[in-house]
Parts: sequence; structure tokens; C-alpha cells
Amino acid sequence: MDTRTSLLDALRDHLDMTGSKKGCDHGQCGACTVLVNGRRVNSCLLLAVSAEGDPITTIEGLSHGDDLSPMQAAFLEHDAFQCGYCTPGQICSATALLDEMKAGHASVVSFEDGTQNAPKLTDREIKERMSGNICRCGAYPNIVSAVRAVAKGMSL
Repeated sequence: MDTRTSLLDALRDHLDMTGSKKGCDHGQCGACTVLVNGRRVNSCLLLAVSAEGDPITTIEGLSHGDDLSPMQAAFLEHDAFQCGYCTPGQICSATALLDEMKAGHASVVSFEDGTQNAPKLTDREIKERMSGNICRCGAYPNIVSAVRAVAKGMSL
């Protein structure tokens, strides 16, 4: 494999893991979002060689066999997708969002609201943290509902 191959192309073309989508190929839409070392990244911008040896989780890796992850199940339950193209990236990003909240990581909204030491999971906070993922169909309200539903089952 060429050392200039993006992680997205390596996943899709060399490993046959086609869940992550190529949207803009410029890191602007989030359709290619995957987790590297538990952190969300735009896989179209990351060279595959730079992630060598790191744990990489794609949408395919979030489920356990036929059992969907809580976020995958919530997206289905809350009808948080329409065409589905952005859904894998949205779900990976939302999964990381909750991990970030649990770890107490602040966002711009956290600073604006004065809650940077203990961010609260408000709709505004969810929207800010998901802002790197575009849904051209406009399923945003249902995406926020899905994230909220999963968060209720966690101790944040």
C-alpha cells in the first residue's frame, strides 16, 4: 500500500470495511469519522501509516456480533437518519462525544456556559460537539434525541 493512502481508503479499498463513507474527501463533512485510540478522526485526512498499530474502531466495530451498540440502537429507535449516508460517521462521532463528556472534556459551549469543569449534556452541547458531522437530509433533531437517550443510560 502506498504511504500516501488515507486511512479511509485503506479501510474501504484494502480491508473491505465499507461502513465509513467518503463524502467530501476534505475533512469537512464527517461521513468518514472513525475512532483512533478512542478519539474521533476524519479518516479521509489521516494517513493510514500514521495510525499503524493504533486501535481503530469503525461503525462495524461498535456492534458485538448481531447486538448493536447502544448508540446504533438509539439511532434506529429515534429515526436519526434518512438516507443513511452520514450515519456511520454520525454514530462514531456520537459515541466519542459521550466518552468525552464522561471524561469531563470541555467544548466551546462549556466555556460559554461556564461549565468547563463539569460540562452538562445540553442540546446545545450535543449540537456543538456533533458540528463536524453534516447530515444533508436534516435529521439533526433525531440525532440529538438519540444521543440524549444513550446518555440517560450512562452516568455522566
